[in-house]
Amino acid sequence: METQGASPFGPLAGIRVVDMTTVGMGPYATQILGDMGAEVIKIEPPAGDVLRYTEPVRNVGMSACFLNLNRNKQFLVLDIKCDDDLAHLKALIADADVFISNVRPVSMRRYGLDYESLQAINPRLIYCGAYGYSEAGPYAGLPAFDDIIQAKSGMAHFQGANGGRGPQYVKTIMVDKIVGLTAAYVIPMALYERERSGLGQAIEVPMFETMVSFLAVEHLAGKTFVSDGGPSGYPRVMSGHRKPYGTKDGHIALMPYTTAQWVRFFIVSGREDLTREPKYIDAAARNANIDELYAVVGDILGGKSTADWLVLLAKADIPHSEVLTFDALLDDPHIQATNTLFEYDHPTQGRLRAAGIPTRFSRTPGGIRSWPSELPAHRHDDESNGG
Repeated sequence: METQGASPFGPLAGIRVVDMTTVGMGPYATQILGDMGAEVIKIEPPAGDVLRYTEPVRNVGMSACFLNLNRNKQFLVLDIKCDDDLAHLKALIADADVFISNVRPVSMRRYGLDYESLQAINPRLIYCGAYGYSEAGPYAGLPAFDDIIQAKSGMAHFQGANGGRGPQYVKTIMVDKIVGLTAAYVIPMALYERERSGLGQAIEVPMFETMVSFLAVEHLAGKTFVSDGGPSGYPRVMSGHRKPYGTKDGHIALMPYTTAQWVRFFIVSGREDLTREPKYIDAAARNANIDELYAVVGDILGGKSTADWLVLLAKADIPHSEVLTFDALLDDPHIQATNTLFEYDHPTQGRLRAAGIPTRFSRTPGGIRSWPSELPAHRHDDESNGG
């Protein structure tokens, strides 16, 4: 599949975004905006986005991560330390709907790229700053990356709890992608509000606060109740038995959730006696004994092969799955049918594989219009070389 989407437009067609972000968080947000039809102009320093040079890579400057985060963008090299380049950037912003940056605010103010300065030249500008910590708190201006925020937000603690291994990082750039998604939804909200007020505004999307809020949904837990609630950490998720279960010959994921599902599971597993145990059948009691219950499930699942369980659980309509490697997803029939992963011919990098657009609009679908390109020459370098 070369492109995705029946239309070259999308719900954000006509919106111009000046993107001065690097690495993962900001580029993920702006790729989503580009997929949805926005015109995205990616500003890179003369050395290029550092993500260009990660591994794996086929050609230097075009890493797999960079390719997976920067489609549907135009590329422009500017050195904001150069007065002419800074003026050119401000001229682009003056004509833009959105400006997004992951540069710390102190540096933005130094170059007159703070919201107050840019609002003076573009009152309708939606200005999004996505960086480590809110300017409203004492951590303002501290450097931050995904691993740092995983540690500081409590995510690394929760990830390593009950495993005896100490704190662990989630094996994906979770913070970058969650904060990128947050930026990708708040920017269209601000654009919607601008349609009514006619005015732009500044948006702050701090990594630390975003992740604490994200984790608090379930892990604030007992701390929700100020005087008598108990510890933080959602018990079901924190159970040391919550993991893919071992079978006779492999592993399987299983998650009965409703009482009806638990009853059907006990019946098909030959443990109908457990359907008479109030601590497993009553919803409140089940949640209070979830760690014990998950241990029982583990013992039950060890008695049959993965293939046998897949048949039994499917017939009983109980939520379950085999445990797939990411490589196996390349041949998954659902992934193929939905073009979630597909192959294409890149203009310079050869045959590549990419992830498609997971969301679907019935009337104004997004689309893939262009692919990431090599780092353009800096225009002043061109001039000095006679170009």
